Amino acid sequence: MTRPSSQELPPDPPREATEPLREDIRLLGGLLGDVVREQAGEAVFDLVERARVGSFRVRRSEIDRAELAALFADLGVDTAIPVIRAFSHFALLANLAEDLHRERRRAIHVRAGEPPQDSSLAATYRKLDAAHLDSAVVARALDGALVAPVITAHPTETRRRTVFETQSRITELMRLRERTELDAAESADVERALRRQILTLWQTALIRLSRLRIQDEIEVGLRYYDAALFEAVPRINAELRAALRSRWPDADLLPEPMLRTGSWIGGDRDGNPYVTAEVVRRATRRAAATALGRHLRELESLERELSMSERLVTVSSELTDLAGASGDESAFRFDEPYRRAVRGIRGRTSATARRILGGDAASLPSLLPEPRLAPYMAPAELLADLAVVDASLRGHGDALLADDRLAFLRESVQAFGFHLSGLDMRQNSEVHERVVAELLAWSGTHPDYLGLAEPDRVALLSGELRSRRPLTRPDAVLGELAASELAILAAGAQAVRDIGPGAVPNYVISMCTSVSDLLEAAVLLKEVGLVVPGDATAAPSAAVDIVPLFETIEDLRGGAATLTAALDVPVYRELVKARGWRQEVMLGYSDSNKDGGYLAANWALYRAELDLVEAARAEGLRLRLFHGRGGTVGRGGGPSYEAILAQPPGAVAGSLRITEQGEVIAAKYAEPRLAHRNLETLLAATLESTLLDVEGLGDDAEPAYRLLDELAERARVAYSDLVHETPGFVEYFTTSTPVAEIGALNIGSRPASRKPTESIEDLRAIPWVLSWSQSRVMLPGWYGTGAAFEDWVDGDPERLARLTDLYQRWPFFRTVLSNMAMVMAKADMGLAARYSELVPDPELRERVFGKITTEYARTVEMCMAVTGSDDLLADNPAVKRSVHNRFPYLEPLNHLQVELLRRYRAGDDSDQVRRGIQLTMNGLATALRNSG
Repeated sequence: MTRPSSQELPPDPPREATEPLREDIRLLGGLLGDVVREQAGEAVFDLVERARVGSFRVRRSEIDRAELAALFADLGVDTAIPVIRAFSHFALLANLAEDLHRERRRAIHVRAGEPPQDSSLAATYRKLDAAHLDSAVVARALDGALVAPVITAHPTETRRRTVFETQSRITELMRLRERTELDAAESADVERALRRQILTLWQTALIRLSRLRIQDEIEVGLRYYDAALFEAVPRINAELRAALRSRWPDADLLPEPMLRTGSWIGGDRDGNPYVTAEVVRRATRRAAATALGRHLRELESLERELSMSERLVTVSSELTDLAGASGDESAFRFDEPYRRAVRGIRGRTSATARRILGGDAASLPSLLPEPRLAPYMAPAELLADLAVVDASLRGHGDALLADDRLAFLRESVQAFGFHLSGLDMRQNSEVHERVVAELLAWSGTHPDYLGLAEPDRVALLSGELRSRRPLTRPDAVLGELAASELAILAAGAQAVRDIGPGAVPNYVISMCTSVSDLLEAAVLLKEVGLVVPGDATAAPSAAVDIVPLFETIEDLRGGAATLTAALDVPVYRELVKARGWRQEVMLGYSDSNKDGGYLAANWALYRAELDLVEAARAEGLRLRLFHGRGGTVGRGGGPSYEAILAQPPGAVAGSLRITEQGEVIAAKYAEPRLAHRNLETLLAATLESTLLDVEGLGDDAEPAYRLLDELAERARVAYSDLVHETPGFVEYFTTSTPVAEIGALNIGSRPASRKPTESIEDLRAIPWVLSWSQSRVMLPGWYGTGAAFEDWVDGDPERLARLTDLYQRWPFFRTVLSNMAMVMAKADMGLAARYSELVPDPELRERVFGKITTEYARTVEMCMAVTGSDDLLADNPAVKRSVHNRFPYLEPLNHLQVELLRRYRAGDDSDQVRRGIQLTMNGLATALRNSG
């Protein structure tokens, strides 16, 4: 086999634009180098330097990769680990430098008076102004508007809080250095502080030694609130509401916050046996504690600030009553009605915390001693009291004060309530089926539910949803699965009762393929009181949305038919009506990609959305789509703004939920400015997709759709030929990538597979994509597309011109190709060849890797032909900078991973080797930023 040469990287970007970034990277890299020399010794530092220089020489084709790999062939693991850590820390620091550079470039654009950049809300407002939209149209389109990033767990996001906080301090120091006029002594102080933080980073373990537990993942998800979301979310909601109401003042837009957050951590039990009733309780209670703790801190600060004396100001009678009811009898605050009123609000909020959290409330900051005041039963009651304070201030000349901390607190309570973020619960339809069958048999309702045909199942389940009679009782002896499922659902129901309906707003059904799948979930929710059947005096009610998840290409194609059939069942239709005639549908990017490949999956999703929109329109139903996107393009990732604009007409309709995972969460929400920028991107794209015509195809839509039908099928055939039909492919995949080690090395709380098999179908999407990313093949993000394009074009210039025209006019097609190009720029067939050497069977290695490299070359060629550019990253300067500045530093991590995998598989399963592999995985995931 001929080994491919190292991938040709794009030429250097213009130096004047990137020189500040280069300077930051040189500074941080130099300080890190000094720390490595001091802490790990001259020999390790020398090896790191030789590897770094060698990596750049490989990039310039001055040496062969084998020469660089030889540096690590006989390296002791005690030396390998500090080398891995050095390059991993560089990746962390490079991330910080790149984020700061994007911030710098945006500031330069603003100062220069240039038009606001696309994906900013300022640019969106200009577009909306130019469209001259009618206020009634806007009000109708934004009724019930919602944008919700949903945080999910991920095996490569294992950084400890100390590392997280140290990164934040480095970021602030770099900002201080950039934006403040420092004299020589001050500059030296800043550099010394940076050195201190980098030393701390070096001496702090990057990853945990023990397997990440769900409890740990819950805490990791919550850390982003104090880090950024508590500041960013209320601020953006207030800015957005003010901007829209100033344009359409008679429309009363966004009475509820448009931007809210969600979580899957602790509620997603699909294939995860570690999610238990206790985990659900912990997830919901810890979220509530985080929200209430924030509100209490803000109330304490507000109490200190509103020090006005009634000898100097006039207050409303309502405020006087609120102060009088506070129970605050302190002589020191006797003439300070605002302080007494806020003290009472703080007392009731403290009582609320005790009501919800019990003894755990004692650890909350700013909690008042055991109060005599009644707790709030809902956030609306707290908001009503805060509105009294607000009205009094505004009514007596103190609007300036009302617009500060109080306004921010009111926005926070609206956005986060007492629950912080909605915890979605998810389970596989197959589990529901088995549990329902057991309950029906135990209750004597039906002995063999699993043996029923679909119409009979629907009829039986519909009858159960009409009956208030439960299928079980507390003393029922059930199997382990049924008992566990009911306990978990009961914990969710208890959270809704204690904290409020926002605590558990959605119930997601994985692998939903039929109407009975929806009804089975409803029956189980009925057992714990989250669904209540109607009777002669009352309509049925549901405390949660029942959300089908269509994942495989076949399920996506049938999604609209499944939804329509469910709405034809009267009892389900009544439940949807009870939820405001709104139906949420989740679309699975990961499994559809694993099932049919990149292009086929993307087009199946687009087609599914078109069909669902049409079905919802025919029913008069308000459709909300929930996009199950991972960080990497192979799991639906890529730039959010372009991805949302690439949705078909009518698919967004004012509402969007989207999953955020792993290292992508840190890249987007690690600190307030980053979070603000990324959240406003989601809102900007949602507003444009809802209120403007962004598809741009016009009368050419149907011909374009038919063409993509054909291209997607060709791509699916090419992908299936490799993944599903090539003999030995599974063996090649499991031996040429670290997929086995992902499951074996305690990475993440969730098992790598849904079932204990080696089937690709049963493998979870995260390890599937993560493994190909680690080995630098990136196969899920491109394979099959080149073959589809080449076969269809077949040398015909007119057909190629047709694809180019669609690329230029159609956001969906442009986004698909842009994301694919980004993935291929991050792929590296030369490094992938090193991983292929881990395959013991040389014939299998040659055959499968030969197919991969041939298709890679074909796809690059066809992508460039369609886009008309010989630069894969011509439309993505930020990634181009990243590839240019950073990717040579990834090279040693890949070589060291291959070396350690070889040793591990040869029988060296020492703690050091295992830890070394974990560190390389973490370092590569951090550097690639969208690896899984």
